[in-house]
Amino acid sequence: MNIGSATATQATMSAAMNNSGANKMDQAARALSNVDPKEQARVKEAAKDFEAVFITQMLSHMFSGLEVDPMFGGGQGEEMFRSMMVEEYGKQMAEQGGMGIADHVQAKLIEMQASGF
Repeated sequence: MNIGSATATQATMSAAMNNSGANKMDQAARALSNVDPKEQARVKEAAKDFEAVFITQMLSHMFSGLEVDPMFGGGQGEEMFRSMMVEEYGKQMAEQGGMGIADHVQAKLIEMQASGF
């Protein structure tokens, strides 16, 4: 296989994936019109909460590798409250747009609700 055909194949696959993503978003938009506005708000909140938990888990692994600075911090207080701080970081990051996971989770939940799952 030459490099030119491999690149063309990758471009075709990428375009197909982008189109399928657009189609899924279109399907979710159509399904959204069939869902009660109160349910839409609940789904959006659940998706944001999911993303916040996901980000918190990622950050907690990052922070677990950091050593506590003995000169300006440390002790039992920092150990106790670090998990709360990381949780708030996750919530704030999700609230500010996060990584875009919430949008996909919301679309899938709406699709599932519309199909009667």
